Amino acid sequence: MDKVYIEGLSIQTTIGFFDWEKEIKQTLVIDLVMGWDTAKPAENDELVKTLDYADISVKIAEFANKNPVDLIETLAERLAKFLIETYQIPWLKLKVAKPNAVHNAITVGVEIERGSQSNNSNHG
Repeated sequence: MDKVYIEGLSIQTTIGFFDWEKEIKQTLVIDLVMGWDTAKPAENDELVKTLDYADISVKIAEFANKNPVDLIETLAERLAKFLIETYQIPWLKLKVAKPNAVHNAITVGVEIERGSQSNNSNHG
């Protein structure tokens, strides 16, 4: 299966369990890998047939800000479902990291995979 990815997407959103966290914006860093047949858009150089990572990046930030939650696990699960349904993505791997959330750690977070990686195309 071919893959389209977005790595190191930094967004500002409200996330966290503590009251003080609900009053501020914090940085999350998103890594996203999406299964997609890249041969179809490449055949005639057509953006409309691929996953538009610029559009997806904007939608990720919008989704996180419109749907505040306490846990990054909740955000990851809901964001994965939203992306799969919105873009008809057959498989994705999503990592949501919260830098500097734990003293002495560069970052903490979750990584989930949803969907199926079965390859139905004939070119791979």
